Amino acid sequence: MSGTSAGLAAYKFAFELCPIFLTGGVAKFVPGSVLPIVVLLEALNAPIDLITGGGNFNLDDFFAHFLPQAGSTLIENDIARYPFANQAVAANALIEKPLHISMRMICPAKDDLGVWIKLGTMLLFRAAIAQHNRSGGLYTVATPSFFYTNCIMSDMRDATGGEGHQVQTEWQLDFERPLLTLEAAQSVQNNLMSKLSNGTQLGDDPSWSGGQSGIGQVTPLSPVPAGAGAAGSSVVTATPLAPLPGAGGATGGGLG
Repeated sequence: MSGTSAGLAAYKFAFELCPIFLTGGVAKFVPGSVLPIVVLLEALNAPIDLITGGGNFNLDDFFAHFLPQAGSTLIENDIARYPFANQAVAANALIEKPLHISMRMICPAKDDLGVWIKLGTMLLFRAAIAQHNRSGGLYTVATPSFFYTNCIMSDMRDATGGEGHQVQTEWQLDFERPLLTLEAAQSVQNNLMSKLSNGTQLGDDPSWSGGQSGIGQVTPLSPVPAGAGAAGSSVVTATPLAPLPGAGGATGGGLG
């Protein structure tokens, strides 16, 4: 690393060699739940001095170099297109949209042996990234102008041009920084749920729509008119029982 100042080396390492960090997902087993992407890319090609803390390694010997791509957003809004009360309200009616960041990963094979090192590295890298995405892992992308936190990877695709002799030497990693993160969702509660959680009095008694008037009220039964069972009526009338023979007549005397 001779001939390179400490400040330039730190800048190159932070924004060119290791600008992406995996959080959560496969990184949950790492102390701090943060995994630098250089750990995955240098698993088969890591210099011994980098592991032992030495300072004689060459920054140009790393497997991949990253560059932010044009078109990344810092602020992106959309204008709400529906009727407004007045012009003052319409002037402030903006809809915030997620931010997008794209990183170009440049990783050409350096020699004949490097072709096989590249294949093994890319297989390991792809498997780890796919598992991280399936596990709900997020990314932090560092650029010289902004740190994109809690990002989701949307895709990774070949972006190699036709001017070189090698194929698949450049890959584009696209990330999206959503508006709502898990931490933000946990801090926001519905007004009613907040009152219930805090034990606050609700004020008016809650009512069921269209059902309050019928609660606790008994509808009296109307008398059944005589002969209601005739002419196909569904009401069945009871026929009085005839007195038993020898039952003592209408006075209900004892049995003879």
